[in-house]
Amino acid sequence: MTGARGAIAVNPIARPRQTLSLGIVCPMANEEKSACDLVERVLDETRGFGEARFYVVLDRVSRDRTRDELERLAATESRLVVVWAEESRHVVDAYLRGYREAIDAGHDYILEMDAGFSHQPADLPRFFDALEKGYDCVFGSRFMPGGNMTDTPWHRRLISRGGTIVSNLLLGTRFHDMTSGFELFSRDALIEILDHGIRSEAHFFQTEIKYHARKMRIVEVPISYSATAPAVKMGSLADAFKNLFRLAGLRWRR
Repeated sequence: MTGARGAIAVNPIARPRQTLSLGIVCPMANEEKSACDLVERVLDETRGFGEARFYVVLDRVSRDRTRDELERLAATESRLVVVWAEESRHVVDAYLRGYREAIDAGHDYILEMDAGFSHQPADLPRFFDALEKGYDCVFGSRFMPGGNMTDTPWHRRLISRGGTIVSNLLLGTRFHDMTSGFELFSRDALIEILDHGIRSEAHFFQTEIKYHARKMRIVEVPISYSATAPAVKMGSLADAFKNLFRLAGLRWRR
């Protein structure tokens, strides 16, 4: 396991898992076929925590029956919270709303993951094992030994690998994966990261988070990633370059 500055020695200061509260944040849109299955499988992996709660964030982008299916499940599953984020303007707003819900609920740790099984519930024990060693942030990595990307278009792999290389070079970080969104934070770490301000309006915000977390106690764990997502939109790439150079400018001015 490697952090932003290489191997990090961490004292085992975290409390036992059975005394901890975990909030899982997962924005969804048009996932009616897989939404409930994902929630149930993730919650099954959280056994051993004192409390675990799954926050699904939905907004107007979702036009199928995802919300109906989840509200039906929530009627019998008290650990599921369906959050309707009508104010959401873009994907980052949905994540930020989920973070706020989990922080306001007082959870000790907040886990972020994607819907549609692009992130695998079977990888969660690696995050939880690292949590008990006292890390502030546990980041999933597709590119470290043991990680992989399957069923993913080559251009998506190229963008993710290239983005990692360029971001590490310009921002002075040393992550194996700068663009992954499978992440676990302590409550205090996430609050500190958000206090820096998230300026990106697209998926670059994951890189922005890692930049703000770079001096914390960090570890990466290998994950399997699978997504047949369409091509990255030009607007998202423009947002990424704008904010990458903004952060690089902050780094050099300091």
